[in-house]
Amino acid sequence: MSEDVYTRLREFMDTLPGGYPATPSGVEIKLLKKLFTPEQAELTMKLDREPEEVQSIAARIGMDEAELAEKLEELALKGCIFRVRDGEKRLYQAYQFVVGVYEFQLNNLDREFAELFEEYLPHIGLSMAQVKTSQMRVIPLESSVEATPAVDTYNRLRDLVRQQEVISVENCICRKEQGLLGNECEKPKEVCIGFGDFAQFYIDNGMGRQISVDEALKVLDTAEEAGLVASPTNSQKIEAICCCCSCCCPILRFAKLAPRPTDMVTSYYEAKLDPDECTACGLCADRCEMDAIEEGDEAYGIVDGRCIGCGLCVAECPTEAITMVAKPGTEPPPATFDDTLNRIGAERGL
Repeated sequence: MSEDVYTRLREFMDTLPGGYPATPSGVEIKLLKKLFTPEQAELTMKLDREPEEVQSIAARIGMDEAELAEKLEELALKGCIFRVRDGEKRLYQAYQFVVGVYEFQLNNLDREFAELFEEYLPHIGLSMAQVKTSQMRVIPLESSVEATPAVDTYNRLRDLVRQQEVISVENCICRKEQGLLGNECEKPKEVCIGFGDFAQFYIDNGMGRQISVDEALKVLDTAEEAGLVASPTNSQKIEAICCCCSCCCPILRFAKLAPRPTDMVTSYYEAKLDPDECTACGLCADRCEMDAIEEGDEAYGIVDGRCIGCGLCVAECPTEAITMVAKPGTEPPPATFDDTLNRIGAERGL
């Protein structure tokens, strides 16, 4: 019976936007067993995909309200479901594995979980690659597009941060995971930022700390100085910003291995290099996370298909030989992250 409940939970998780595919090895079941007890698995499958009050859930599934509230809060504290606060009310919902339950394991991650996740990662990546819409995108550093005309509001990172009321900062789970696997990264760790409901969830669960707008902007300064790629949620109203490196972030890791990373990463800009202004100092190539800049006979050049539009090279160039140019034919991202997930679900035929 316990095996059956995890199989059914796997099927249930696969109906959520991010997907949760089955594998020949059954590694996905091993992950679920580390996260959920059989009883918790059964309860999770009774939750809706939208936030719901305890009273409504209790009435719907025929369970004592006080007992249910305790069990739901336990699941939320484990990062197995998502909690939304509405004043004094607490609402709960089932949530996808990535981006979601995995990231919520920041305080619980151990080496065994990291090893299982790495084994499962290619299957998750394949599932995500089968839809057009991505959950995250790359946004250029503000310093790299200051002189670029008509930058859309959803690509002005610092302006987006200034609009936020509840902000959290937490350690990067990708760098923590790689550290557990013996691949310690020297990049800053406390550079992942959450907003709104995501921020409140991290704060309430003791995974992050609340910060001000000014503190969040300083985090972005730290990330830029360290050469990290700004990757917010793929929505006009952002819910989070990951500050990523290609040695730890799964998206950038796989993109870097591909012949054309630009086809695997959602971005709205790309770098353009003027060879007449280039002094061949090589600083831009050292800065690039995608090996998108190569040395030529007299100047450096951009490798076709490798630039993901992060702007790190622009900020480093001493002669302003590199600029960011808008990609033609790009459409604005969905308005909210919920809209993004709904679009992904529709693309998966859910």
